[in-house]
Amino acid sequence: MALLLKLEGDDELLYIASEASLTDELNSLIYSDEDILVDSNGQVYGVTTDSRGIVVLEYKHETLSLEDVTLLVQAHEFSLAQVCLTKIQFNSIAEAIQALHFAQ
Repeated sequence: MALLLKLEGDDELLYIASEASLTDELNSLIYSDEDILVDSNGQVYGVTTDSRGIVVLEYKHETLSLEDVTLLVQAHEFSLAQVCLTKIQFNSIAEAIQALHFAQ
């Protein structure tokens, strides 16, 4: 499992390596209905809680393209002011998500 977490109103992305790390991140954040998770296929999930307060991922019936994910990663790197944006290119969405893991 590898996901990226995009918080509403923030260009910074969080790399999520496992269900446990997702739980840890969500427990430490105040998340909104506009936050999204993107999996390695580009599928988009929202973060909600059920009536017991348990975090639930809700498939948004939306899929981001490789170009969309690349733009998210470029905005993330620009917000950190560390990398030349034109050098950020990927062959797959999974590769784009993994790049965040290696950048941490």
